[in-house]
Amino acid sequence: MPKKSRGMTAEEKAELLSIGSAAIDDSLLAGGIRTTATAGPGAGGSSFFIRSENRRVRLSINPDSPLKVIPEQDHVAVVRDGRVIARGRLERPLCHCPREAYITISERCVFNCKFCPVPLLAGAIKNTETIISMVEEAAVSGELEAISLTSGVADTPERELGRAVEAVRALRMRFDLPIGVSIYPTRTSSEELRKAGADEIKYNVETMDPDIFSRVCPGLSLPFILESLEGAVPIFGRNHVASNFIIGLGETDACVKDGVETLAGMGVIPVLRPISPHPLRKGEITIERPSAPRLLLLARLHRDALNRHGLDPGKARTMCLPCTGCDLTPCRDI
Repeated sequence: MPKKSRGMTAEEKAELLSIGSAAIDDSLLAGGIRTTATAGPGAGGSSFFIRSENRRVRLSINPDSPLKVIPEQDHVAVVRDGRVIARGRLERPLCHCPREAYITISERCVFNCKFCPVPLLAGAIKNTETIISMVEEAAVSGELEAISLTSGVADTPERELGRAVEAVRALRMRFDLPIGVSIYPTRTSSEELRKAGADEIKYNVETMDPDIFSRVCPGLSLPFILESLEGAVPIFGRNHVASNFIIGLGETDACVKDGVETLAGMGVIPVLRPISPHPLRKGEITIERPSAPRLLLLARLHRDALNRHGLDPGKARTMCLPCTGCDLTPCRDI
């Protein structure tokens, strides 16, 4: 009897996310299944997506991972020590993730956050014409539902804002799709991006532990990011302002609970992002990827805080919240 592919549970997704990587045969990655990150802690690494009914997970490609992805009839199975953890189908990304054109403007950064390899990679800076071309290519698939832009800081936050505003304005003239932007804030970034045509904004706190923040994000200001997030809510609206909150930098569960409560109380949806150490940052920072039980615990705390403050990640239309591949997303996964 053929094995039926049932839907992945929240517990199974948490187990996969606690490892975050898998070994997979190159033959399964044909047809554009592989994607390579150009921003954030995973920059430079390749990964793939598995869809299992209403849940999606992204796993980085690592031949030494304890997880193995193997073909099984018309789907794939994720196996550990001979035990099948989950089954699903490989999902083709457009630009970085499924259903979205998620594009990095500047693949470089003058800041030196210790968990992030981007400052060491010195990648490209895309002009607006290149960005438009990438979105047009994604649109040909007939699957494109949103446009998302992110960026490092190639020189100054103000110049990066200028690049983002130019891109958003040009994209808004050509595409009737929601547009989201994730950059480091400036005093005028929310107003300028909204005026240009952006629908959603994300300013990343990275961590809500001030001591950890000062060590791992030298040169950045947590109070200014929080001020910018709070100011963005009346401009973009509740459920349309988000912030990545990294899990695995040494923060306590109490810190996460209090931080989620603070952000949700502003009308901001936190994105709890499990992190793995990057080889380019070896020796600079201690990172411990969160366990499955911890991910489930924090996701439930996260969900409860959002419910108390009347926030719904299902109403977000761009960037990480509709993708859900890297996180346990409240109201979608749990």
